Amino acid sequence: MKLEIKKEVLKAINEGKGVVALESTIISHGMPYPENYAMAQKVEKIIRDEGAIPATIAIINGVIKVGLDNDELLYLSQAPNVLKVSKRDFGYCVSKKLTGATTVSGTMIVANLAGIKVFATGGIGGVHRNGENTFDISRDLEELASLNVAVVCAGAKSILDLGLTLEYLETKGVEVIGYKTSKLPAFFTKSSEFNVTHRLDSAKEVAALLDAKWKLIDGGVVVANPIPEKDSLDEKMINKIINDALVEAAEKGISGKETTPFLLAKVKELTEGKSLEANLALVYNNAKVAAQIAKELESVSK
Repeated sequence: MKLEIKKEVLKAINEGKGVVALESTIISHGMPYPENYAMAQKVEKIIRDEGAIPATIAIINGVIKVGLDNDELLYLSQAPNVLKVSKRDFGYCVSKKLTGATTVSGTMIVANLAGIKVFATGGIGGVHRNGENTFDISRDLEELASLNVAVVCAGAKSILDLGLTLEYLETKGVEVIGYKTSKLPAFFTKSSEFNVTHRLDSAKEVAALLDAKWKLIDGGVVVANPIPEKDSLDEKMINKIINDALVEAAEKGISGKETTPFLLAKVKELTEGKSLEANLALVYNNAKVAAQIAKELESVSK
């Protein structure tokens, strides 16, 4: 699989400098224009301000890009019919020379191929509610099990079954590191009832763990970074909205890959846009922490 790596990104990788991979689904499918374009630019700026290099990953006209320029970010934020690309979609998207936005799992695959060790996103996918019956399990968990990439996120999306998601990650040998927390963040809320595997309180400690692990065994790590306190939404309110939305989805026959967009849209509608503000806040926070970890990896990996 041929990658077109932006010059500054390739230079940083070759020199062992801190690089942070970024997904593109959040740009093309997660937010409307122009909010998505402004978000993409701000995330990259946050990473640069911390001394690391951003590498937004996408497929443009069949070419897998590692690092986008401003014109490409703008194009991706406005282009119609952008394909959502997970592992199963790469062959189709590339062979048809289509434009595709990479999901968490798709971004992890490309980041791993490029040699990028740290990836910042909003929240990972997981086991959907009633997943024990439907087997609706995100591909994100499989890539986390096998690829040497640390995913900095605000936990798993709260529309999922967090308990089953943690059980699945445990089975796959993926540690969930709580960044300055002992509880699993639940995307829109800074905490949940579930414990993380281990708690670490600094980027330096996380980098040391990653370095030690990857010298021994392969596999990803979840760095669960809570949404800032001031931006966290009310847990009871969010859970009620999600439960109501799940009932509505079942009544309308919505299932599979259509479930997540429907639920997130309902959450946005019923929180009167507050969920979008929270989403932006946690993405920016994750980008900052990911950049700090990537910078710390520069020294421990030498």
